[in-house]
Amino acid sequence: MERTKHAFSAGSGSPATAPAALRGRGAVTNVRHRFEQTEREPADDGWSSGQVAASQDDVSDADIAGGYIPIVPESTLKTTVTSEQARKLLSRNDSPDIPFDVAVNPYRGCEHGCVYCYARPTHAYLGYSPGLDFETRLIAKANAVDVLRAELARPGYRVSPINIGSATDVYQPIEREWQLTRGVLELLLQTRHPATIVTKNALIERDLDLLQPLAEQRLITVYISVTTLDTEMARTLEPRASAPWRRIQAIRTLTNAGVPVGVLVAPIIPFINDESLEHILQDARQAGACYASYTVVRLPWEVKAVFQEWLEAHFPDRAQRVLHRIEDMRNGRRNDPQFGTRMRGTGLWANLLRQRFNLAVRKLGLNTTRPQLVTHLFQAPRAVSPASSASAASVAGQSSSRQSRSSSPLSSSPQLALF
Repeated sequence: MERTKHAFSAGSGSPATAPAALRGRGAVTNVRHRFEQTEREPADDGWSSGQVAASQDDVSDADIAGGYIPIVPESTLKTTVTSEQARKLLSRNDSPDIPFDVAVNPYRGCEHGCVYCYARPTHAYLGYSPGLDFETRLIAKANAVDVLRAELARPGYRVSPINIGSATDVYQPIEREWQLTRGVLELLLQTRHPATIVTKNALIERDLDLLQPLAEQRLITVYISVTTLDTEMARTLEPRASAPWRRIQAIRTLTNAGVPVGVLVAPIIPFINDESLEHILQDARQAGACYASYTVVRLPWEVKAVFQEWLEAHFPDRAQRVLHRIEDMRNGRRNDPQFGTRMRGTGLWANLLRQRFNLAVRKLGLNTTRPQLVTHLFQAPRAVSPASSASAASVAGQSSSRQSRSSSPLSSSPQLALF
């Protein structure tokens, strides 16, 4: 596996001092993933005199093998996108507390950088860190549309609403160029296949020409995720997602176009954004949202370390208080994966939060109906070998910063098995 391209300045204070956060990024560092056999730390050899190294090229392979991570400018921490030829796109899920049983994810990783994202651990399957790597080393499944077409064309395919974006945000910034999500929607419209979308990005407005006809046939429901109405807090929590006001505006735009929209207040983090619950629901309802739901922050696998680093960097005064409250809701642990309680927690605080949500929903008239997507309109596409089309792959070649990547058995790793 190629060596990491990311290295970070070593702190000059006490070892207990929290690392400084990087502007525009959610994670603070590249935390060690659960499959990693060795651990590396930044080191200043004294030659730089406190200055950053001039170039990554100044460091030899022997240095890296020995555990040395050079100090390089933060400006070198750029988002890179690698092309991948996926072998499958549909991901099956049998979790009883997830409202869908099949999903598609045209990207791996997510540039939004939401510090709490439960999908971060999936990057460990690639040998990457669920920390900064998850939001900077992205992978685009260039043949996603062709692979999905082949899967929908298989004899005996059973139609069920597809969740678009269960382990990534399909409208993250790189979608502007790659347009894989748009291609998936075009295919679903052609085949009249039902779907749901969850996103934090107003880029979804671009695809109104596809969402409108899908909505007219009761084939689509969109959920906009809003965690706070405070722009500064949002910039810290989810640095490259759309601003909260733009997400509310997207709810209004979609509603005015006839697309059914719900709002997800997810996740709620004690002492960080819990006071925003009622205000988010109210603004979303005024914008036209019909449905609402929420989850409480959960910290599977490496997310625990990512989240704790973030707390100590941004909210050192309340970090331990937040973690203790999370433990109160998780039977004394940072994460409790038990079905039925993992999404909303247990205990006094979880019950009070549930009461607040239910009261606000009743007051605002949300959830009086449930989205009903139809499945009987589906028309199977004509089978086409994914290898026969290079339309998506040609997009990848438009950017000189992208690298080719051969098909990998990791392509078929189930995205939801962790959770």
